[in-house]
Amino acid sequence: MRKMKRAPFQVLVFPYYIKRGNIIFYALFKRGEKTGGYWQGIAGGGEGNESSLLAAKREAFEEAGIPINNTFIKLKSLSMISVENVCGFKWGQSILVIPEYCYGVMVKTKILTLSNEHSLYKWLSYKKAQKYLKWDSNKTALWELNHRLKMNFNKRKGNE
Repeated sequence: MRKMKRAPFQVLVFPYYIKRGNIIFYALFKRGEKTGGYWQGIAGGGEGNESSLLAAKREAFEEAGIPINNTFIKLKSLSMISVENVCGFKWGQSILVIPEYCYGVMVKTKILTLSNEHSLYKWLSYKKAQKYLKWDSNKTALWELNHRLKMNFNKRKGNE
């Protein structure tokens, strides 16, 4: 399969599952030591003309084996991140920052299939996950996802 040209945007995806009693756990992924060894959500770039949602679905499948037909939530969180921290000056010296679009994806199983980009994954509560994350953009997106999920629980509880 021919690799498509890297598009100048990044996606960030946080898998989550909800345990009985509306307890939410989030998957974090540890980068391999050669690529920093830090913890983050699933991250990757767009390819060709794909939308950010399609890129998020492809990256979630490639990096964690998450089926593309799972429910994805597009977050309002949007960061501009340095190309230096993503893939260097791939697009020349004029593109210094690219947008990072953020998503959550609900999974039905806690068992994920890691790609070689990551050495480990963990399921963590929101508070613990926040302590593991390196990048502010990841912390903000996870905060938004957690808040939105909790608001949905409260809405459902009010309708019962």
